[in-house]
Amino acid sequence: MEITLSVNGRRRESDVEPRMLLVYHLRDDLGLTGTNVGCDTSSCGACTVLLDGESVKACTVLAVQADGHEVTTIEGLSTPGGDGAEPELHPVQRAFHEEHGLQCGYCTPGMVMTAVSLLAEDPHPSEADIRLGLEGNLCRCTGYQNIVRAVAAAAEGSPA
Repeated sequence: MEITLSVNGRRRESDVEPRMLLVYHLRDDLGLTGTNVGCDTSSCGACTVLLDGESVKACTVLAVQADGHEVTTIEGLSTPGGDGAEPELHPVQRAFHEEHGLQCGYCTPGMVMTAVSLLAEDPHPSEADIRLGLEGNLCRCTGYQNIVRAVAAAAEGSPA
């Protein structure tokens, strides 16, 4: 099937198998490997992307279901640097870096994308709200303390 997506602000036309999952289309066809495949059962959240601004687990969405929609992956959050400068990190990415909200990094793209969606819905969440908002994402390394701290730090830096 022919589909057209806007991926990270860029129009992408593709011919995909009707049963292809969005996560595999992003990774295998479009080369956006920041979206990880963790469990293939929607349990871990490593494949979380934004679909029209809402966080979704890309292992639960068919690529054809995303036809005509805007997809944002972890690669699309940062702003390219001009004149050879480093890209400017999204505030959530920066907070994860500054608050050491990652260890091995495998879950990080999904955690960041979920946090971006959470903060869009609730710019000033409580710690309990952050923990609830991230509960669909699993991390096997950090114990979540620094991840929660990173989301809180990103919220503090967001406009009121």
